[in-house]
Amino acid sequence: MLRTVSWTIRGVAFALIGLDTFVRSTGLPTGPGRTAIAAGYLFCGGCLALWAVLDLRAPVGAPAGGPAVPLLLGAVSAVAGAACAQPGAGTTVGLAAIAVIAAGSDLPLSAGWTVAALGVLAVQAGALASGAGRGVFLGYPLLLVVALLAGHNRRAHRLRAEQAALLLDRSEELRAEQRRTAVLDERARIAREIHDVLAHSLGALGIQIQLARALAAQDGGPPPDPRLLETLDRARRMASDGLVETRRAVHALRGGDVPLPEGLEAAAAEHRLRHAASVRLEVHGARGPALGPEQNLHLLRTAQEALVNAAKHAPGRPVSVTLDYRERHVSLTVSNPLCPPGPGRVEAGVATVDGGYGLTGIRERLALLGGTLRADGADGIWTLTARVPR
Repeated sequence: MLRTVSWTIRGVAFALIGLDTFVRSTGLPTGPGRTAIAAGYLFCGGCLALWAVLDLRAPVGAPAGGPAVPLLLGAVSAVAGAACAQPGAGTTVGLAAIAVIAAGSDLPLSAGWTVAALGVLAVQAGALASGAGRGVFLGYPLLLVVALLAGHNRRAHRLRAEQAALLLDRSEELRAEQRRTAVLDERARIAREIHDVLAHSLGALGIQIQLARALAAQDGGPPPDPRLLETLDRARRMASDGLVETRRAVHALRGGDVPLPEGLEAAAAEHRLRHAASVRLEVHGARGPALGPEQNLHLLRTAQEALVNAAKHAPGRPVSVTLDYRERHVSLTVSNPLCPPGPGRVEAGVATVDGGYGLTGIRERLALLGGTLRADGADGIWTLTARVPR
């Protein structure tokens, strides 16, 4: 937008300079002087047009045209400087001033001073050749020096604006890092509380269950009920699994990454062992960039919830788990056939672990990460699909 406005102003200035020069030169006798003025004006117009094309086609913030722009500005400064010393063509010094201002603003300092020096030398040479007075000989070079200083002033304003924008970006990054540090500190505190309270309690519970089983199976008493031993073994495994999950949650809270494919493979192996049902795990797509610990953990929780649902509502049925890494998101799909209708069968259409609260909690957690959870029981296949952005 600023480039367009700048070139609009330059175009208007070029037209006004040409109109003034044409009006003044009509009073001069026809001869080489008028022809030289017209040729110089048209040459400067061509250089400005080429400069405009290079500048407008350049990316925002990038220098336009490379080494061609200093050459074009130097040519405009020299030709317009020589033409302005001719009788009736004084306003063409404005074209030289436009070139010098742009050189002082956009080009390196040495190039800017070179463009200005070419204009000054051209004015003095033209004044000597045409026999112009002291005003042209000294006044026009002084005008070009002022134009160069104006270009330097414009450069300084632009550099200050860029530095202010850079400082603002750095300030935003610093505030974001401070917020991230505060969040990590709070998560570390929560992780310590979970580890000190829940993990220790589960560990002690597992030891007490083992002790109860040993007391129940000790010699010298009546043989224990096999169902009691089985229940104690199941309780011990649940306490052990809870301890593992607690440590995994603590690891995620401390910023550690949960290896999602390996975690899914472990969950699938546990399902095969406990429920004697086949689980097929497939991983598609490239894994990078890696997901965050919370995203990995919630996808793993989703798979575990789906496997528990399959064991509860479709025991013995095969389960398919697919992890798909896409460019913008990662999706997890768990599907299994539903049991055929029969007496005493629990409907698997909407019921889940804990009466549906398991999936509700997972859906809420995924929503906090910008993800979604979809469950569908169409065509005799129960499908659970979770998606999180990358």
